[in-house]
Amino acid sequence: MSEMNFDWDDLRLFLAVARGQGLARAVDVTGKSAPTLGRRMLSLERRLGQELFERMPRGYALTEEGQAFFEKVSRLEAQLVPMVETGRPERPLIKISAGSWITALLCRRLPELVGTSGARLRFISAEEVLSITRRETLIGVRNQGPEDPLLAGRKIGRIRFATYAIDRTERPWIRVMGATPSSRWVAAQGGSETGVEVTHPRNALDLALAGAGRAVLPCFVGDRETGLQRVSDEIDELAHDQWLVMHQDDRHIPAVRAVITRLVAILKDNCSGA
Repeated sequence: MSEMNFDWDDLRLFLAVARGQGLARAVDVTGKSAPTLGRRMLSLERRLGQELFERMPRGYALTEEGQAFFEKVSRLEAQLVPMVETGRPERPLIKISAGSWITALLCRRLPELVGTSGARLRFISAEEVLSITRRETLIGVRNQGPEDPLLAGRKIGRIRFATYAIDRTERPWIRVMGATPSSRWVAAQGGSETGVEVTHPRNALDLALAGAGRAVLPCFVGDRETGLQRVSDEIDELAHDQWLVMHQDDRHIPAVRAVITRLVAILKDNCSGA
């Protein structure tokens, strides 16, 4: 790899597609469009003279050559990312990853989240857990604490779920496709056969507000929608703790510490008692 002239941006995009197992998830992480990512991956393969991905209807899988290349680039990333991402030390890029609902909440509270720190923020809406040690994200809002000794965690509160609809009339289920606990729970109630499916959580809320069905939502979302009401008790098996997770080293950077303090206040205010 050292014998060829590689652009780090190409390698960064390659890692995002490989880890996301396709273009869709890499779009959220990189900010690039799916067609752009597809073209960049094809160009990279042509330069290497190797086929890195097996392109399938529902995603990308690494070939044997792709896996070997992935391991090399991952090792390079561990050396380069601290230098590439830090930028000017007085104004670091702070990447915050969270699920769709928490990301939407943080976007609405942006002014108080930034405060006077002057930090550059990047929100990454992703249902999967991104790697903090590999700097895919700087701060993660997660449903469990860290196990890696390089990471620090702070328990924020507890997220609870219930079923919501415009009234108590029996309506079909609205299921968000994916492998999240709430998606599996709805499927277990028969939501796969009798309801409507969407690919993004926000669309489940839109359909519920339109009276098209009933949706499982976090209580801090559903309880704040004037057009909806709870039509079930809290679903105990979906309740989980909420954690803020960050790297042990990064949390001592003044701008990062300021954002963490504001994050804790916002999340406790909106989610802990829901």
